[in-house]
Amino acid sequence: MAELRDETRHRKRVNVRFGQDRPTRIAFTDDISAQGFFIKSGVVFNPGTLLLVELTLPDRSLVQIEARVRWAKRVPPTMIRRMRGGMGMRIHRILQGEDAYRDFCTELDGLHNDRTAVSG
Repeated sequence: MAELRDETRHRKRVNVRFGQDRPTRIAFTDDISAQGFFIKSGVVFNPGTLLLVELTLPDRSLVQIEARVRWAKRVPPTMIRRMRGGMGMRIHRILQGEDAYRDFCTELDGLHNDRTAVSG
């Protein structure tokens, strides 16, 4: 699948709760950026669905986001640890914790740039 996004996603595991009306499902991110993230989960919604997502950042900040499912891949529950099942999410709007989320993404960008400078 061709890479369509224009920002770097960083591999980062963050606690997530998500759902259509209320965030009742529990999962983790697999990667994250300022524009979106991937939720690793055996429960997926159809592309185009708008979800309410709560992220608990490593500093315990709670971020509430409306995000749209861009793509979804269902995998059997027994294979979720081996295969990349879940949903690619695009942020529609941040309802709470925008500064904390932006700071977190900026920190991840800085860590990525530091690693690139050392290895490059």
